[in-house]
Amino acid sequence: MLEAVINGVSNRKIERLLGELGVQSMSKSQVSALCKELDEKARAFRDRPLTAAYSYLMLDALYEKVRVGGKVISQAVVVAYAVNEYGLREIIGIDVVETESRESWTHFLRGLVARGLHGVKLVVSDAHAGLKAAIETVLTGAVWQRCRVHVMRNVLAHVPHSRKAEVAAAIRGCFEQPDAAAAKSQAERIGSRYRKVCSKAIEIFEAGVEDALSFMSFPVEHHRKLWSTNPIEHLNREIRRRTRSVGIFPNHASALRLITMILIEQTEDWAVERRYMSEESIQKL
Repeated sequence: MLEAVINGVSNRKIERLLGELGVQSMSKSQVSALCKELDEKARAFRDRPLTAAYSYLMLDALYEKVRVGGKVISQAVVVAYAVNEYGLREIIGIDVVETESRESWTHFLRGLVARGLHGVKLVVSDAHAGLKAAIETVLTGAVWQRCRVHVMRNVLAHVPHSRKAEVAAAIRGCFEQPDAAAAKSQAERIGSRYRKVCSKAIEIFEAGVEDALSFMSFPVEHHRKLWSTNPIEHLNREIRRRTRSVGIFPNHASALRLITMILIEQTEDWAVERRYMSEESIQKL
């Protein structure tokens, strides 16, 4: 039953399955005991010591509906995705908080450091002001990388529809240059070419492009895996797929329980896959 819940099976289908197995109903005490078993496993995962060095860290949040004090409100699920010194991916942090704020992100990151997070060289995220401030406060010395996908979305929102494909191709070409110098030269050419056509878009592009090119200071083999938050957003889509059958979580604990179990499963899958980044490329760091 628990496996079905974690895989996003609806309550109605689970009841039907249990009925076919001869289980007509489950008492509250039975459900409570099963949930307690999951809570202990989830808590151990969230509180585990972080003994490896994590060169790359990605941070993002998604929102789920949770019943709090008799009202249904959106709660932020904050997630930390990292690549460790062995080139393997891990989920190293997860929490459910009221909102994305500087205070909540700072508390979350300090919790990771208290568990042993160290060696962070690059942090990839969107440009959320509270998150960026928390990174600067807690992860001093790490380079910040603004997700290039978010930069492109912001830019293209101010480009005439007839020129969107053309401008998007030019910006992608900027990010695919072999080094930072070539990328900055390309950025200057984009500015010169399109300033009269879409001045607001170019203003946004020029304000954000330098932060979006931070990944170019790292091994070229890693560039495509660092230039956006796509890896963690892919994970967020999987979480939403699984939680869709729940709809509204009855409380904070139930949301944290289910989402943590989904992330445990994903981390275990990564552990048996081949290295996300090769040992040779990691050593270049």
